[in-house]
Amino acid sequence: MAGAGKPRPGRPKAPPRPLPPGVDAFLDMLVAERGAAANTRDAYARDLRDVAAFLAARRGGTALDRASTDDLRAYLEHLHRDTGKTPSAGRTVARRLSALRQYYRFLVSEGLRAEDPAAVLDGPKPGRSLPKILTEADVALLLEGAARRGGPEGRRLTALLELLYATGLRVSELVGLPLAALTRDGRALVVRGKGGKERMVPLSQPAKEALAACLPDRPYFMVPGREARQQGLLFPSRSAAGVLTRQRFGQLMKELALEVGLDPGKVSPHVLRHCFATHLLDHGADLRSVQKMLGHADIGTTQIYTHVAGDRLRRTVETHHPLAKRRGSG
Repeated sequence: MAGAGKPRPGRPKAPPRPLPPGVDAFLDMLVAERGAAANTRDAYARDLRDVAAFLAARRGGTALDRASTDDLRAYLEHLHRDTGKTPSAGRTVARRLSALRQYYRFLVSEGLRAEDPAAVLDGPKPGRSLPKILTEADVALLLEGAARRGGPEGRRLTALLELLYATGLRVSELVGLPLAALTRDGRALVVRGKGGKERMVPLSQPAKEALAACLPDRPYFMVPGREARQQGLLFPSRSAAGVLTRQRFGQLMKELALEVGLDPGKVSPHVLRHCFATHLLDHGADLRSVQKMLGHADIGTTQIYTHVAGDRLRRTVETHHPLAKRRGSG
């Protein structure tokens, strides 16, 4: 066949290091008893070879089949340092640890070892991804774009965005707000969140003005014959559900993002909730207040936003601090 025997593109493979006989028996077991594919067998072989190389290079050298728990811990620590904080780092450590656990369980089951050194090893804790946010300028673009639309649709979208950015409500809380959630003075919302817990969320002046501007448009969005059922909704809709759905609001935001030149993949109601929290912390708000407004039961959930704000602050210092500039040029 044409092209057969040609080397595959990519970096040249390093010569395989010798492995203990138990590894070959383990790999054969994977194929024979578990039906592992050739690629899976090769992946396990590469993982175990990497561990064996590390152990052999250490002072005194240790064979893979005689490694202790401390030896394996040293390898995992080395792997953490070597892979750093790349997106795949946790997956690499977890995969290598899985290979080690299965290998040593096999050795014990075959009577080739008395104890399993990998049994007490802890796997990597899954990292918590930082929330995506928009800059304050990006949020301003969205608000300006909605205001330019005008008419009932534009006024409603402006009110929704202003409310979301001013309160950090969950999208399900926002679109399902009853008219009675608005306090008599129009300065706050009483929101029923998860677990039926109520919280009062103050409104910014722009949010109050946008909401006041769209309230007279409510009849425009009501379905003839269903008005009685929709009268109690803050945001009625001509949809089959009679209320604006989460999906439709998300779609409206992505359409608006395209209009104002933002990546629609980075714009959603949940992202605007993240913006609310992060921008408040950027401007000096205390964490407990943000926790209450977001409706988080545990302040640990809210603390994720301090990492975003802290990372932004660190980049600002590194970019603009005069000593940072001097060190960078030295």
